[in-house]
Amino acid sequence: MRILQVTAEIFPLLKTGGLADIAGALPLALMAAGQDVRALLPGFPAIVAGVRHATTVADLDTPWGERVGLRLGSLHTEGAPDLPVYWIDAPGLYDRPGNPYEDAARHAYGDNHRRFALLGWAAARLAQGLDAHWQPEVVHAHDWHAALAPAYLAFGQPHGRPRVGSVFTVHNLAYQGLFESRHFSELGLPPAAFSLDGLEYHGQLSFMKGGLVFADRITTVSPTYAREIQTPEQGFGLDGLLRHRSGVLSGILNAVDDQVWNPATDHLLPERFDLDRLGGKAGCKAFLQKELGLARKADAPLFVVVSRLTEQKGLQLVLDGLGALLAQGGQLALLGSGDAPLEAAFRQRAEAAPKSVSVTLGYSEPLAHRLFGAGDVTLVPSRFEPCG
Repeated sequence: MRILQVTAEIFPLLKTGGLADIAGALPLALMAAGQDVRALLPGFPAIVAGVRHATTVADLDTPWGERVGLRLGSLHTEGAPDLPVYWIDAPGLYDRPGNPYEDAARHAYGDNHRRFALLGWAAARLAQGLDAHWQPEVVHAHDWHAALAPAYLAFGQPHGRPRVGSVFTVHNLAYQGLFESRHFSELGLPPAAFSLDGLEYHGQLSFMKGGLVFADRITTVSPTYAREIQTPEQGFGLDGLLRHRSGVLSGILNAVDDQVWNPATDHLLPERFDLDRLGGKAGCKAFLQKELGLARKADAPLFVVVSRLTEQKGLQLVLDGLGALLAQGGQLALLGSGDAPLEAAFRQRAEAAPKSVSVTLGYSEPLAHRLFGAGDVTLVPSRFEPCG
């Protein structure tokens, strides 16, 4: 089966959270199972730099009149076949500082509706035969950034061609891609798409709702979360729609890629270890304590956090308990970024006790590996967590 994976991030090129890990691992697993898989990505600088041997598929005009290109290259993966990757060549939309969604001041880009509508629109164009050499049979869109792909497909299936199916995966329903309704006219969808049974959500434009309404199948990242998002507590206003579509909704538990997260083979760790050779873990802990400026105490319980710093992730619980943790001789090492008040609070605690608390704001894949490799306890205090 020819499957197009549509996502805003992909490991190892660009990652802000777990979405990238799944987007990177799933195509390889499908390819190993004999499927014909390609990915479609926005042309963020890290993606453009990491995709090899790019060639031009097409140059075309967006619904709002902007000229963009579609390129095809490959993503090299150690120990697996290269993944064919389409990327959207639109520097005016994607070549910007900050993370993929926000500027350096942590403000969402004002044209995010265009930047990510383009991702879904390009997916639909590929499904309609834009690439004469390869056409997907299924378009698999991930999270709100790609959620308009099923909508563009629903209103743009060409007559006389085989129907292309769509799958939409919800990684976190809390982030819905909400925009002012006036932006709908820019997207190139017919008026019927902006309705109670479409993208309209309490007078706003909801990308997430578009994926939930128009996809043939809906999946999410665990069976538990599939049930939870059908409740008012975890449905974020979309629980009624999800109950209505429960017949095509299923949960598939995200897993850890043991080719990436395996301390016995992880080249990002200073020492390797496994269940039968745990000495290397002590070496990892000593290395990290030195790297982060923590006291070199082998018997100090080292607690680690790798997380977005948001209300959802329960980080206030860590702040509330940090005094007791330190009073009993523990250490805390945190890696993450997010809400400014949480960032400031953790930074203050690190400044007050630099030998016991380390805070690194931002994201570093190598440091994340060293934290998990060194830590005695991993803290995951989330108030809700899609994967469990």
